[in-house]
Amino acid sequence: MNNNKMPSLNDVDQTLQFPSKQAYLSELKKWQLRMKQVQLAYYHQQRRALIVFEGWDAAGKGGAIRRITEKLDPRGFDVYPIGAPTAAEQGRHYLYRFVQKLPVPGTIAIFDRSYYGRVLVERVEKFAKKSEWKRAFQEINEWERALIDDGVRIVKLFIHITPEEQLERFEERLKNPLKRWKLTHEDIRNRDKWHKYENAINEMFFNTSTEIAPWTVIPGNKKWYARVQVLRTIVESLEYQVDVTMPPLDKTIIKAARKKLGIDCDGIQSK
Repeated sequence: MNNNKMPSLNDVDQTLQFPSKQAYLSELKKWQLRMKQVQLAYYHQQRRALIVFEGWDAAGKGGAIRRITEKLDPRGFDVYPIGAPTAAEQGRHYLYRFVQKLPVPGTIAIFDRSYYGRVLVERVEKFAKKSEWKRAFQEINEWERALIDDGVRIVKLFIHITPEEQLERFEERLKNPLKRWKLTHEDIRNRDKWHKYENAINEMFFNTSTEIAPWTVIPGNKKWYARVQVLRTIVESLEYQVDVTMPPLDKTIIKAARKKLGIDCDGIQSK
């Protein structure tokens, strides 16, 4: 699904929020249930899905991923937190380590940060040459096209927060013993390059938000709103032109359940 509008950080409305916690929990439950139904449909139809997360430090990617997966069967998805490449990976094409993590039939793969690091952190921190990160736009588009042609559904999400909101979250992490581990020297240092990252992000949208694999920017200042919008975007994207109704049971299973288990199977749809 694509609304044909090029995303930009400048267009994000950070005032959107739920009127109450009850409203948030009601919407969260609804979209989590639909996400579970999507997972079952993808399993039964042996489909594959790749969900790509990018966003600012402390934007809430981890919290959003937890809400996506907490009602799902753990056998049907994998979450990959992406850090710096290892020494062995640095000697290979940057997409190599992501190829190893692609979803198998019937499953969903979630990248917490992704191959877009080539045109973001590697660009801004000068880990990649200008010719390398510029070339990466076309490489990524062609790779995503190849994956989609091969049957992989790709959903790309960027969670955006303001510098002021990020500072508040950094302070919260410092004061909360259970969250201190999340704050790193890199997080603090990267704030000095906010505008450079902002330019890189918008250029990434311009070059890689394609008709078949568009970017969706999620307003992240209000965590409740962001979590539901993430779920909604993923569900609607994965449901698009996919029959998510549950398949009927095999007649032989119903017959065996009735005969050997004594279960009344009247009214159960079969094929």
